[in-house]
Amino acid sequence: MTISFDWLKTLFPTTLPAAEIGALLTSSGLEVESLTELESVPGGLRGVVLGTVLTCERHPDADKLSLTTVSVGDDTPRQIVCGAPNVAAGQRVVVALEGAMLHPSTGEPFKIKKSKIRGAASEGMICAEDEIGLGQSHAGIMVLDTDLPDGTPAAEYFGLGSDTEIEIGLTPNRADAASHYGVARELRALLGQPAHLPDVSAFAAPASGETITVTIEDDQACPRYAGLLLDNVQMGPSPEWLQRRLRSIGLSPINNVVDVTNFVLHELGQPLHAFDADQITGGKIRVKRAEASEKFVTLDGVERSLQAEDLVIADANGAAMALAGVFGGKTSGMSNATTRVMLESAYFAPAVVRRTSQLHGLKTDASFRFERGTDPYMVPTALKRAALLLQEVAGARIAAPVVDEFPHLIPNNQVHLRLDRVTRLIGQEIGEERIREILEGLGIKIEVATGNEWTLAVPPYKVDVTREADVIEEILRIYGFNNVALKPHNSASFLSGFPNPDPEVVRQKVADLLSGQGFSEILTNSLTNSQYFEKADAPDASLVRILNYNSQDLNIMRPTLLTSGLEVVRHNLNRRQRDLKLYEFGKTYQLGENGKYKEKNVLAIYLTGNVTAETWQHASQKAAYHDVAGAVQQVLAALGHPQPGSQPTQHPYLAGGLTLLVQNQPVVNLGAVSPAVLKRLDVSQSVWYAELDWDWLLKKYKATLVARELPKFPEVRRDLSLVVDLGVTFDQLRTIAQRTEKKLLRDINVFDVYAGDRLEAGKKSYSVSFTLQDPTQTLTDQAIDQVMQKLIQQFEKQAGALIRK
Repeated sequence: MTISFDWLKTLFPTTLPAAEIGALLTSSGLEVESLTELESVPGGLRGVVLGTVLTCERHPDADKLSLTTVSVGDDTPRQIVCGAPNVAAGQRVVVALEGAMLHPSTGEPFKIKKSKIRGAASEGMICAEDEIGLGQSHAGIMVLDTDLPDGTPAAEYFGLGSDTEIEIGLTPNRADAASHYGVARELRALLGQPAHLPDVSAFAAPASGETITVTIEDDQACPRYAGLLLDNVQMGPSPEWLQRRLRSIGLSPINNVVDVTNFVLHELGQPLHAFDADQITGGKIRVKRAEASEKFVTLDGVERSLQAEDLVIADANGAAMALAGVFGGKTSGMSNATTRVMLESAYFAPAVVRRTSQLHGLKTDASFRFERGTDPYMVPTALKRAALLLQEVAGARIAAPVVDEFPHLIPNNQVHLRLDRVTRLIGQEIGEERIREILEGLGIKIEVATGNEWTLAVPPYKVDVTREADVIEEILRIYGFNNVALKPHNSASFLSGFPNPDPEVVRQKVADLLSGQGFSEILTNSLTNSQYFEKADAPDASLVRILNYNSQDLNIMRPTLLTSGLEVVRHNLNRRQRDLKLYEFGKTYQLGENGKYKEKNVLAIYLTGNVTAETWQHASQKAAYHDVAGAVQQVLAALGHPQPGSQPTQHPYLAGGLTLLVQNQPVVNLGAVSPAVLKRLDVSQSVWYAELDWDWLLKKYKATLVARELPKFPEVRRDLSLVVDLGVTFDQLRTIAQRTEKKLLRDINVFDVYAGDRLEAGKKSYSVSFTLQDPTQTLTDQAIDQVMQKLIQQFEKQAGALIRK
C-alpha cells in the first residue's frame, strides 16, 4: 500500500520528518518497506529564482539577442544574454542561476554555467516554461504577475513541493489502516495528537427532488447502501492538484469523476462507484443476488457468466449494472456524454465480496478493502466528501436528498478487559491511565469500568479486534514492544538462537562450502620473508619486524596471505601437482602510521592450473577469473550478501581484477596475481587469487532463513543487445536496471560479450537477459513492453548504450 506523506499531513498535521513517521509506523506493526522522495518537477527547480529585468538593450553583435541586467535578490544584479523576443525591462521573470541543473520538457538535463555569448558575459538564464519542465511552450520567456520579492525560489511561487512515497507492507488483518485516514488514526494513537477527517460541513442537499430509489433485497450481504444523484456534471480531465495526488501513490488520472472516487477511496478507505444515472433503467437500484448463468459485461469489456451467489447492483428490471464491491458494468459506466451521475457508497459483507472476486479473478482496490472489512459508518462521510469534490472539479449540482438504506444498525463489538490480564500477558504493568490514553487513541471506548474489569466498545472498522487478547495486543502495539523491559529472571520453554554468531561455527560453514567445491584447506606460517615486499632502496615502514629472528627467510609477520600461499603453490608445482584449489583462514599484520599494530583476519582463495581434468568426453579447462569469482560469490551469499557491487581493484599484487563492495565497503579483492610477484616467488604458472576481509564479513554475518511462497504466475524472459563503451561494466547496467524497475524485475544476466572488428573502436556488446514476474497476476505484453521501454531509455540515458535490433 502506498501513502503520500504530503497527503497524510492534511489529515494528521505533523512536523516530524517522514523517516521518523516511518519508524513509528513500523514499530506499531505497519511495516514501512521503503521511503521514496518524489518531486513534482525533476530537480525541484533548485537554483531557479524569481527576478526583475532592470535593463534590456540589443546585443551589440547579434540582432536577435538582448543584453539584460536582472535583479535576483542580492546586492549584485546579473548580466544575462537572452534570445527571447518578448523580454523587456520591468518584467518579473524566472531566472536560473549559475550552477542550477535544469530538466527541460524535452531533451537532456543541462547545467547553467557562466559563459560568453557573442563576446558578452552571461551569468544565468531567463527561462521559458519548457526549459524548466513546466510546459511545452518555447515562444518566449515566462512573464510573471507577482509581488513576491526577487530571489524567491521558483518552486515556492509555482507551488511545487517535494513529497515522500511511503510503501507499507499491509498485513491482511489491518484493514483499518488501508487508507490515508487509517494511517492518520494509527498516528493519533501513537502520538496522542488528533487526526482530522475532511470537512464536509458545506454539504447541502435539497429537501426534495427527482431521486433514484434503492431497495436492498439481501441485507445480510449488503447491510448498508447509500446513493446520491448529481446533475450538471461536466466530464473532463481533473485539475492538476488532484492528478498530482493520484500520481503520488502510483495511480494514473482518468477523468474528473473517476478520479474523485479513487481519491476518496485512498483518502478515507471507503470505495465508491459512479453510475451514469441516465443508464439506470426505471430510476431504481436493486441490491440483489444474480440470476444463475446471467451474462454481464464488465468495464474491461469481458463478458462474464454470473452465479446465484454473486451480489449485484441491478436496475428496475433486475439487469446487473455492477458486481457489488468488485467491478462496474460497461453499459452504466462513465462516458464523455455523461451529465447525471449516481454516486454509490455502501458496506458489503466481506465474505460475499471475497467469493465473487476470487470466482471471477477480479482484484480491484475496492474489492481489496471490502473483502477485508470497511467501516459502515464512513459510508455517508465518503459520499458527501465526493459530492463536494465533484462540485469543485466537475461543476456538479446535488440534485436530490441522500438515499441511505441502513435497515439494521451494526453495533460496536463489546469486549471485556481485565487489567491484571493486561499485566500478565505483556509482562509489565503499564498503568491504568496509560491504558485509557491508548484505548482512546485507538477509538475504543470504555463503556463500563468496574474495578479491575472494563467493558469496551470496539468500533466495527477494527475488524481484527474481537477478543480480550486482541485488545491487549493493540495496547502493546501502541505502548511499544521496545518499552517492555527484559528482566534477568525471564525464561522460556524453548532455546532460541543467540544473536551473535559463533565465529568458529561460521568459519566451519564456509570451510565446508569451499571443501565441497573441491578446495583444500591449507595452514601456513605467520612469519615470512621481508624481501618479498621491500625494494632494495626503500624499506617498508608498515612491516612488523621480528627483532630476534632466527632466519632471514622468516624475519617479519606476514602483511598478506598471498606470499605464504604462493609458497605452497610453488612447492606443489615443483612436485608436478599443477591443478590446485586452495583456501586459508589466517591473520595478517601491519604497523600503522600511529605506531600501533594492526591484526586482521583474512580468508584467502587460490586457483591455478585446470579446473576440470582431461577425459575422453571433453578436454581439460584452465582456471579462469570466473571460477574464483564464482567461489567468492557463493561464500558471500552464504554470509548473507548475495549481490555485491564492484569496481576495478587497486590491489598492489594483482594484475587487474575487481574489488567487491558490500554496503559500499570494500570486502574482497580478486584477480590474477601480478607476473612480477609470481616471478619473485618463482611460481611458473598463472594464479588466480581472492582475499576476503573476514573480520568485517563475520561482524555483518546474517544467519537468516528466507522462505517465500512459490510463485503462482509465470515468469517472462526478454533479451537485449547493448553496445556500450569499453569502460561500462555489467555491474553498472545491473544497477541501472534494478533502480529503474523495482517491482517486476526478478533477475538480470549477461550471456554474451563481444568486442571486435565488427564494432567501432572503444565499444563492446553485451547480450543481456531480463527475467520479469508479477506475483499477483500474469504479465501482459503491454506491461512487459512498458518495462522494457523504461529499461531501454535508462540504458541509453545513463550508460550511453546503443540498442542493437
